[in-house]
Amino acid sequence: MNIDMQRFHATFFAESREGLDAMEDGLLALEAGRQDGETIHSVFRAAHSIKGGAATFGFQTIADVTHVLETLLDELRAGQRALSADATEAMLGSVDVLRALLGEAEHGLAADPAQVQAILGRLRAVLDHGNACTATTTATAQASASGWDIHFQPGPGLFLSGNDPLRILRELAELGPLQVSARLDTLPPLAGLDPLNAHIGWDIQLDAACPQAAVAEVFSWVEDECDLRISPRQQTAAPANDAGTPAPAAANAPMAAAATPAPVAAAAAPAAAHAEAESSIRVSTDKVDALINLVGELVITQAMIKQVSTSIDAVHAEKLLAGLDLLERNTRDLQEAVISVRMLPVDAVFRRFPRLVRDLSSRLGKQVTLRTLGEGTELDKGLIEKIADPLVHLVRNSIDHGLELPEVRTAAGKSAAGTLTLAASHQGGHIVIEVSDDGRGLDRERILAKARERGLAVPDAPTDSQVWDLIFQPGFSTADAVTDLSGRGVGMDVVRRNIQSLGGEVQIDSHAGRGTRTLIRLPLTLAILDGMTVASADQTLILPLAYVIEALQPQDADINTVAGDGRVLRVRGEYLPVISLREIYGFDQQQAAHNKPLVVVVESDGQKLALEVDELVGQQQVVVKNIEHNYRRIDGVSGATILGDGRVALIVDIGGLVRRQRLPQAA
Repeated sequence: MNIDMQRFHATFFAESREGLDAMEDGLLALEAGRQDGETIHSVFRAAHSIKGGAATFGFQTIADVTHVLETLLDELRAGQRALSADATEAMLGSVDVLRALLGEAEHGLAADPAQVQAILGRLRAVLDHGNACTATTTATAQASASGWDIHFQPGPGLFLSGNDPLRILRELAELGPLQVSARLDTLPPLAGLDPLNAHIGWDIQLDAACPQAAVAEVFSWVEDECDLRISPRQQTAAPANDAGTPAPAAANAPMAAAATPAPVAAAAAPAAAHAEAESSIRVSTDKVDALINLVGELVITQAMIKQVSTSIDAVHAEKLLAGLDLLERNTRDLQEAVISVRMLPVDAVFRRFPRLVRDLSSRLGKQVTLRTLGEGTELDKGLIEKIADPLVHLVRNSIDHGLELPEVRTAAGKSAAGTLTLAASHQGGHIVIEVSDDGRGLDRERILAKARERGLAVPDAPTDSQVWDLIFQPGFSTADAVTDLSGRGVGMDVVRRNIQSLGGEVQIDSHAGRGTRTLIRLPLTLAILDGMTVASADQTLILPLAYVIEALQPQDADINTVAGDGRVLRVRGEYLPVISLREIYGFDQQQAAHNKPLVVVVESDGQKLALEVDELVGQQQVVVKNIEHNYRRIDGVSGATILGDGRVALIVDIGGLVRRQRLPQAA
């Protein structure tokens, strides 16, 4: 039977990347001092799993690198060597190389052969320096055996779990010479043979003076799906009989009882992995996106039916209206359930930063402590993937520009190690991600000087928030010299543009000598939002409900004109800028409103605005449609939606209006 192995590749690549993330996390934990057996074992198991899959699918270079890496990890796990800085650097380097090799195997992005050979050389140099032959002698003495007799009877479902007895035999052969006999007594008649089930058992003689743990490790992924017995074969042991069955021995007991105690609980991880596999499935994101799109269409259809039903006499359509109310509740529950499928903890992006912080701080000679908060906060997978690059830039900025060198911090009365914080939390209908440091803070005068030097419009007596906004101008940089980390003027403007494309906003708060805090506010999902429907002229607009504070009808005495052209509204002693949506979007100015204009108070980036509208239509959930992908970006518009009557309504970009009001010269 020919099996198309290509269909298993996607699973291998996904699991291998997860394994590399686990390896990197474990290695950084070991370097930080958490050198417990379970951490070492988790790194070893990830390398072993990647090696086994790579060998199965024929990715030989990946298998070669992980084999050498696995050997080094095995010695660390067995306590035969101490963890050194050289070993940590080499193993972290191997993670980078393996990522490149996976990219080559999956997407054809050629990995650098010189880097592959260089990392193999570094790993082997660490192994040679540790005198591995002494460790082997010690392990042999502990085993008190010249080889091993192995009874291996796979369970019927072993193939269905993705395992292959022949691959296991090939891994055993790497430990030493094998004599293998197949046992066919469990093979059913041809008529009852199921090619998807495993039937053949194996009796194996391994002529290798290796630790029993090394033999048991080969079977670690199948120990719950087979009958396995490993017995030490002494020099004077009786030879195998004609059938190849090992001679009886007192140690002929199940592996779990006979295994030599290891520094870690080796049996716990496979069981946990097996339980996890049973409680979750891998689903293509394309399928989930298609499901979300269908739910979105259902929302539009439900709104359409509800709008039509309003024209029916309620006396004759009482049951119809009750059914529509029930449909609306069920539709909302279905939306939330489907959207939750795409939600991932923000830790999926936070976990990449310990390595980045370690490498950058070491390179710049700085001491940095990374603190993460709210890692379990969930965010839409599409946002998770797109927020990573802006966060990387902000973290690099904090380490390069914000945090001082140890001696500078000490002289300023601070601890030598700076603190970089990544935090995530839910606030209203948004998720807020914070990147903050306790460094030197932004230099207000330096930013103003650079802005004037570049001819940027600077308000008279600008507030701090207006000054900080200047660093988001294209090409703006205060760096004295161009390096590969900064100074090219490509950065914060791209960060803001990327976040705006996700329907979010970014805000900076900084204090000299105390540090800088950058807040990113994002919608919980890109698919559906709660909105307030308003009318301006003959157009219907949607205000995202998460930004709306209140709606009111102001008195003439509450509105004042400032500097001849601006208007402000007094609300409970606070003066808010008034913006007419008619004027902003260029709607028909001749068409008079039927009633006195209303005002909707909104807030973004800590600043409130009073939006002047003609009518409040209602509140509803809307399906967000991207305009930029189908047309182009429009200032003041974050997207569009389809109403129940089939008309298109624009979604107001509240954050964009706030920024436009804050810096009118740059608008």
